[in-house]
Formats: sequence, structure tokens, C-alpha cells
Amino acid sequence: MKRISNVIKKEWEVIFTSVNNALFVTLLPLLIVAQLLAVMYFAGRILGENALNDIMANPLIQKAIANMETMFSTGSDPITSVEKFQLLIISQFPFYMLLIPTMVAMSFATFSIMEEKQTKTLEPLLATPIRTWELLLGKALSGAIPAVIVTWFYAVLSLISVRLILPGKIISSYLLSGTLAYVWLVSLLLMVPAVGLLSFLLGIISSSRASDAKSAQNIALFIIFPVFALIGVQVSGLVMFTPLLLILLAVVTGILDVLILRLAVKLFQRESILVRWK
Repeated sequence: MKRISNVIKKEWEVIFTSVNNALFVTLLPLLIVAQLLAVMYFAGRILGENALNDIMANPLIQKAIANMETMFSTGSDPITSVEKFQLLIISQFPFYMLLIPTMVAMSFATFSIMEEKQTKTLEPLLATPIRTWELLLGKALSGAIPAVIVTWFYAVLSLISVRLILPGKIISSYLLSGTLAYVWLVSLLLMVPAVGLLSFLLGIISSSRASDAKSAQNIALFIIFPVFALIGVQVSGLVMFTPLLLILLAVVTGILDVLILRLAVKLFQRESILVRWK
């Protein structure tokens, strides 16, 4: 643990001394959250009931709303089409939050090993007794931990903003009680850390195997596809993620974290990587 913590401290010295990195971690999540809040806010004020009824006439949207009403039913008073649409967007928030650690990983993790190569700091690091898995796990955690904390911060900010936008009956009946509240909790406490660590491990693999930073980022684009798939299957009504299903998904993702770490150690090729990069 001491070796891993030393790697994390070293990486944080690089990450948090850069103004560009600080702005990236701050502004990117803000844009993701702001877009969702803007759609939810202006849906009722600009589109209105008639326009939203046309949108929700789409069979996929109807199926998603039907699933949502079944799972989130709390016996409250009937809600309007606008409120149904807004609630549908809220139900996607926990999955959109997964975009924050994955997109941060695309920037930080893909440059992790490449930057070591360019600054010639990897050679003395590999000469130390640190094990390969300790090095890679430390690098992954150094990015995943701040990304998870930032995600939690913006999740709280989103909840506060939603409270100001939506009627009180939706807040009390759906967001603060019932299934949706548990979906938020499971996603933030389990899925976000698991997906964050997985994203950074995959980013480090792409960084260690690519010949330049651009190639590393191109490989890392595949990190974000599974998150979009989760959002797509829920919005389309194909699957509605219950708390239990999310727990199972988090367990599977955690197992993938371990397997991907083992794969990263094998692909790193510590003995030959310095020779190959020269």
C-alpha cells in the first residue's frame, strides 16, 4: 500500500499543478450536468404539453415511460406529460454521471504512460522495487479517486438543482423516496467507483500500448461506448435498471476491474517496454 500511495502522490503532484487539468475536471462535468438540467427545465417551459405528447408518442419513449411508471410507482397523484418527461430525464441522471469518470479517463489515463515516456521519468521508476501491478493500480487510482469525488459533487449539485426546478410532489414521491432514490444511491456508491477504475485501467492500457498520445486517445474512445449503451437500453425501454440489477452490474464491473488489471500487467511488458520505446 505504501508503494501504491507513493505513486498516487506522485501522479497528483502532476495532475493538480496543471491549470488545464483543473479546468478540464471542473468544466467537463459541469457541461454534462448543465445539458441535462437545461433539457429538463426547458421541456416544460418551451415545448409544452402538446409538443411533448408528440415526442412521447414514439413507441420506444412510450415503453420507457411505461417501465418507469411501473418501477417508480408510489401511489402519488397522477402527473402531467411534462412531469413524466422530466422524470424520465431524471431517471437517466445516474447513468449520465458515469460519463464523468470515463471522459476524464480518456484525457488523463491515456497520457499517463505517454507522459512518463516523453519526460523520461519512467526508467528510474521501473528501476525501483515497485511491482508492475502496484504501479498500474496506483496510476489508475490517482485518476479514478478525483474523478469519483467530482462525480459525487456534481451529483449533489444536480439533486439541488432538480429540487429547484421540479414540483414538490415529484421530489417527495419519486426522487427522495422509492426505487429511484435507491437507483441513485447504488449508482453513485457502487457503479461510479467501479466504472471509474475500469475506465482508467483501460486508458492506461491504451497509453502503454500506443506509440503516441493521439493513438492512445483513439483507442480510449472505446471506453465510453459501454456507458452510452447503458443509457441507450434504458431510454429505449429495453431494460429498466432496478437497484438489484445495478448491484449485480456493479459486481460484474468490479470483477472486470480485477481481470483488466491482470491484463494490463501482462500487456505492460516491463522488461521490454523501455527497449521498445527507445
